[in-house]
Amino acid sequence: MAASSRSAREAKRRIQQMEAKRELRREQEQRRKRDNIIAAGAGAAAVILAVVLQLTVFAGNPTEEEYAAAEAGLTSPSASPTPSAQPTNGPNIPAADTAAGKVFTGEMTLNGNVLGIEIDGTKAPQAAAVFKTLTDEGFYNGSACHRLTTADSFGLLQCGGASASADPDYTWGPLENTPPDNTYPAGTIAVARSGDNAYGNGKQFFVVYKDTVIPADSAGGYTVVGKVTSGMEAVNAIAAAGITPGSSATDGAPVQPVTIDSVSLK
Repeated sequence: MAASSRSAREAKRRIQQMEAKRELRREQEQRRKRDNIIAAGAGAAAVILAVVLQLTVFAGNPTEEEYAAAEAGLTSPSASPTPSAQPTNGPNIPAADTAAGKVFTGEMTLNGNVLGIEIDGTKAPQAAAVFKTLTDEGFYNGSACHRLTTADSFGLLQCGGASASADPDYTWGPLENTPPDNTYPAGTIAVARSGDNAYGNGKQFFVVYKDTVIPADSAGGYTVVGKVTSGMEAVNAIAAAGITPGSSATDGAPVQPVTIDSVSLK
């Protein structure tokens, strides 16, 4: 009986959350443009909120059909509570044990400039397995680094796709090796993911070019999979060239287009 009550309360809480997101979705569809969160001279609280929003890959709000289905599950007298299933990776995601206990070294070439890199499977085996597999398949060769941030304490170059949109057919988890203090030192290579989702990692990653603080969301931090061991001056030069502002004055596409010529690991 107690388990049923807890399940009902959890279901009601989920409906309330989805209802709030549904209203937000309606407003977004009407406006079609989101208001800029950060205005000139914004206070510290607004800046912190903007930092969280800067890194998250867009996660869609529930559709009317999804909301109706969830609401029906709560109100239907025949519905019985079932335990939440632990998220698992699909068969297209490489197994963590292929990289566990291994450290891979190699090179990443950006616009003809060579960066030495290290991918650490001893601290992030699942992320390392994904990065190594995609590298071996040549996925990153010729791909773009589409995003650059230039805030005082938020400096990163995001790569591995033409836009911030995630690949819905290639998501995985869990989070690994997340900084306990939410600080990502210059040279960090970490995995981009959708917000509030520990299994929302994908193919994209980011290179931190100056010490950066990224507040954790409800899922946690961002998986640190490795680091740049040499050649950071090339990333610094890309950052110095500036951005074409996108979601904010400090977040957009690099003025200097950036292409990953190749990545190799051994």
